[in-house]
Amino acid sequence: MQVLDASAFIHDYEPEGETASIPAVREELEDAAAYRYDALAGGGMQVQVPGEAALASAREAARTTGDLDVLSETDLRLLAAAYELDGTVVTDDYAVQNAADELGVGVDVIEQAGISERRDWNFQCQGCGREFEESRERCPVCGSDLSRKRPR
Repeated sequence: MQVLDASAFIHDYEPEGETASIPAVREELEDAAAYRYDALAGGGMQVQVPGEAALASAREAARTTGDLDVLSETDLRLLAAAYELDGTVVTDDYAVQNAADELGVGVDVIEQAGISERRDWNFQCQGCGREFEESRERCPVCGSDLSRKRPR
């Protein structure tokens, strides 16, 4: 089963076989892309509302890879739906692809090249330069903002 992200509808992706998406994807769409969502939903696409256990698994996968702060609630719900349905997420979003890999969910890309490797991000203080493995709101040493940094 292919679980479609907003980019699938925006780029007029033509899925093969069974499809699903989530209600929050429809809320992101306008004009022709919204019409494509509605047409697929009317034609048998499963509209999935993921359960809390799958959503917790998606959040944990995103936390592990360091993508939790850049993924939207819609992204997390999409990942949870794909996980729950044992499906393949269809997206061009690199952070979604990265977290999907950690979650064990397959990925199909649309317009962009897919990720070549999964990344577990570190976080670096913009003030003192210290690095941390987990995201924090501010540096516990100097109080400056942290940014994602690819580990060496």
